[in-house]
This record gives sequence, structure tokens and C-alpha cells, in this order.
Amino acid sequence: MHKKILDHLHAAILLFDRDLHLVYVNPAAEILFADSAKHLLGLPASKLFKTTQNPLSIDMLQRLYQFEPLVDRELTLERMGQVVTVSLSATPLLENGEYNETLIELQQVDRHLRITREEQLRAQQITSRLLVRGLAHEIKNPLGGLRGAAQLLEQELQDPELREYTQIIIAESDRLQDLMDKMLGPNKPPQKSLLSIHEVLERVRQLVSVEADGHIHISTDYDPSIPELYADKNQLIQALLNIVRNAIQAIPGQGHIILKTRIQRHMTLG
Repeated sequence: MHKKILDHLHAAILLFDRDLHLVYVNPAAEILFADSAKHLLGLPASKLFKTTQNPLSIDMLQRLYQFEPLVDRELTLERMGQVVTVSLSATPLLENGEYNETLIELQQVDRHLRITREEQLRAQQITSRLLVRGLAHEIKNPLGGLRGAAQLLEQELQDPELREYTQIIIAESDRLQDLMDKMLGPNKPPQKSLLSIHEVLERVRQLVSVEADGHIHISTDYDPSIPELYADKNQLIQALLNIVRNAIQAIPGQGHIILKTRIQRHMTLG
């Protein structure tokens, strides 16, 4: 009956006689040592637990020989060329007033650590998702007011150059609104359509020209023969915007950035 219970435990169970030779091993221990009971039975504890990295200490062996209990003693084992960390607990078994056997339980620490890390990562992902959704709501609320104010300002402006800036504010408000909707809602496929890469680059140039504050000159060198692309416009704007902003940040003082397009033939991406 006891053997049947031990055979079904997930923990590795080993039973040693008074001379610390293995007399029983359950299936979980066979898996842990990557060997069959036929080859393991009869082995001394000193050989079974000895590894090149962390041999079972003389003190631990001495305590086992003296039938002293051990709790959560960590050691490493070599298994199929791999090193695993286990937690060892030893319980001397009393029979007819004498200690004749020692029951050892091994728990694989690596597995528990991996499960713990996965649970922590899952909790962090949930927290991050809630934080992002909260921030998206906080950003989304004032966007409508910002867009409305830009529209009212545009109606008051007569100078076409000044109206161009309000149009940028309105367009960027719409782009941010779309980004917030994607963050708040389920993942949606990219909204792809045929577009001109130069139209996208011009939008990026308008945005970063204001941020450059005059210390960086941004010029263009476009190839008009480039055909339209099939892509998500907002995603493309964001990607190119990040690249150009990184270039601006990498220039310590006065500088020059060229937005250049060319066709690269015989080139495979992916």
C-alpha cells in the first residue's frame, strides 16, 4: 500500500538502508536521474549524489549515516550531461526502536523556479496591460479638446502657412486617437492601403522640423519613380518618425538630415 502511494508521488523518493545503499526508488526519481530502478538500486548515496560541480558534502553524508534528519538541503545533480538543482530532505525511519532506513525526498528546484518566474511574468503582463489601458484613457480624454481647439483656431487664421500648423495638430490628434483605440481595443489587423512613401515622409518632415528647433536642417532627396506602397499609413509614419527622431537626438549641435528614397534592386527583406 505504501509503495503504491510513493509510486504516484510527483516528488522523487529514494529509500536507503542503514549502510546508505539504495533499496527503493519511485518512478519520479527514475525520471529525475534519467535511469531505471534496475540500474539505480544498490548504489551508495555517495555515488548517487556525487557530481563534478557539487559533491555531496562529507558533513551531509555523516548526518545521513547517523540518521539525522535533513530539511531543504540544496545540491546539484548531473543528468544526461545537464546539471539540475534539487532540494533534499531526509527522514530517518524508526522500526522496532531502531533506525534502519532513511527516506529521501528530492524536489527539482529549477522547475519550481521556472514556474514561479512564469507566474511573476504573467502577473507583470496583466499589471502592464492595466497600466497601458489606464494611460490610454487619460491620453484619449484631452485629445478631443485639443482637436476641437485646433479647428477653432484654424477658422480664425488667414495665413495659409499658419493654417498648415493647425492641420498638423488635427492630423496628429486623429493619429493619436487611432493609436489609443488600438491600445484599448482588441488587436486589429493593420489598415493597409496604397500610399505614397513621399507623402508619409513629408508628414514626418513637418513634424520633426518643429521639434528640431532650427539647429538641424532637414532636406529631401526623393526618387519620383518609386511606385505606391501597400502599407498601414499610421504605422509607417510612426516607424519613420522614430527613426528620424533618433537621428536628431544623435546630433549634439548643428546638423543636417537628408530624407532620401531610392529603389534597391535584387534585395530580399525578411
